[in-house]
Amino acid sequence: MATISKATQEFVPIKEIRDGVIVLKDGSLRSIIMTSSLNFALKSQDEQTSIIFQFQNFLNSLNFSIQIFIESRKLNIRPYIALLEQTEKEQTIDLMKIQTHEYIEFIKNFTDNSNIMSKSFFVVIPFTPAILQAKKGFGNFMKKKRTEGEMAEEAGHDFEEHRTQLEQRVDVVEQGLVRCGIRIVQLGTEELIELFYKIFNPGDTEKPIALS
Repeated sequence: MATISKATQEFVPIKEIRDGVIVLKDGSLRSIIMTSSLNFALKSQDEQTSIIFQFQNFLNSLNFSIQIFIESRKLNIRPYIALLEQTEKEQTIDLMKIQTHEYIEFIKNFTDNSNIMSKSFFVVIPFTPAILQAKKGFGNFMKKKRTEGEMAEEAGHDFEEHRTQLEQRVDVVEQGLVRCGIRIVQLGTEELIELFYKIFNPGDTEKPIALS
């Protein structure tokens, strides 16, 4: 019996990424914000207490669930090495050229022998539209069949309405994190595509998403 192989896309719950919003196959929406980190250990006792208190208040203020995702990957040093190599070529003083070359070799050896990891922090904010049973009731059976254009218009209207409610949740999360001293940036369509590409293609190295 022949084995039917399924495309990778069939195992990914994402239907599309639209206007900076992830639309899942079940109709629910997701928004992702990237956050900075805090060096908690270097804070004073009073600052640590204040951060814990603010974060506790933030969590208690939520009436919806969130997901905190930490991405760890080996630091990609190749762009920095390429910059140094270009600097070495442009050096006109022999001593500076030799020192730059030695520094490049030091960086290469250090990174090859050390497991240097970079970490990125994300918060996933969900929104699942309520299912209106009235739309699926017997009354719809008696209505005139809608055209494809009318269905597309209704879908677009529903998306904008649900997106607005999702953005309200994003605002709540952003304000809570900012009070904790954390910088945030909401990922747009291109950043989301890049993030998922790196997740599903861990062997490829792309430039990191920058915090504004």
